[in-house]
Amino acid sequence: MTFLEGVRRRAAANPRRIVFPESADGRTLTAVEALLRDGIVRPLLVLDPARPQSHAAARATGAEVVDPGEASREAAVARALLDRRRAKGLSESDAHRLALDPLYVADAMLAAGEADGCVAGAERTTADVLRAALWLVGPARGVTTVSSAFYMVVPPFRGPDEEVLTFTDCAVVPAPTAAQLADIAIAAADDRRRIVGDEPVVAMLSFSTRGSGIGPSVDLVREAVALVQARRADLAVDGELQGDAALIHSVAQRKAPGSAMAGRANVLVFPSLDAGNIAYKLVQRLARASAVGPVIQGLARPCSDLSRGAVSDDIINVAAITALQASDARH
Repeated sequence: MTFLEGVRRRAAANPRRIVFPESADGRTLTAVEALLRDGIVRPLLVLDPARPQSHAAARATGAEVVDPGEASREAAVARALLDRRRAKGLSESDAHRLALDPLYVADAMLAAGEADGCVAGAERTTADVLRAALWLVGPARGVTTVSSAFYMVVPPFRGPDEEVLTFTDCAVVPAPTAAQLADIAIAAADDRRRIVGDEPVVAMLSFSTRGSGIGPSVDLVREAVALVQARRADLAVDGELQGDAALIHSVAQRKAPGSAMAGRANVLVFPSLDAGNIAYKLVQRLARASAVGPVIQGLARPCSDLSRGAVSDDIINVAAITALQASDARH
């Protein structure tokens, strides 16, 4: 069974209510029909008031539909927006305008507990998806940094089987502080348990291993490691480590003797967005790895961002991952 087959199977074991705000998108409708047929999630479609010609196709999927134009729904979404954003300058007229936007309707449903997760981005930009999520859902308790991860399905390199590595952050936070790196590491570890189903072993990466180099970025990673250890004594985390020491036991024995985690890492925390983004693309192309993501992490309830180039199968996979992220309450 492949990683993604396992994700779909585990999601179907306890189907979650996943809301899709892009109901006028044909790829989304095809994915929703498959998700409903295979019982992977319980999909909800938010109708688009600006495109009434799309409503019949959305209803024809058999999924539950939500109409933003219903007076009670519009009032509830506007009220949720004003509760969270009035102090930051959101006007009543803007709140009522956004209350008819399917993306804000979907995230208001998450905030109210009417759905477990949201999948969008086939038509909307990453900035749109993140803004709505931050405005209405917000970060999980104890987390101030929303970030992302790619799940890299790589060929065998430590044994006979392919492996899944978590690369974080590769898409959201450009130059994280030590506190942000700690948030990123903790969120990635927690989501790995939900999505992959194994125990996270976290390596905080650097160009230095255990003092072999010096500089501000090394100090940053060391501080982040200390913060993770202070906040989450249950996590297996080590750093600062170079990539080879994090992944290869024989190298770790030479560079980081005595480390229980070195050489066994499955969660790689990069010190900057530059490093993470470059690394995942190199591994994807040179090692022919499959890159699943970006998966948004650190939110109170999961809001996933699709690529606008996504095909229906991608949407199905992301929906299944979103369902696994929603496997416990994080308010």
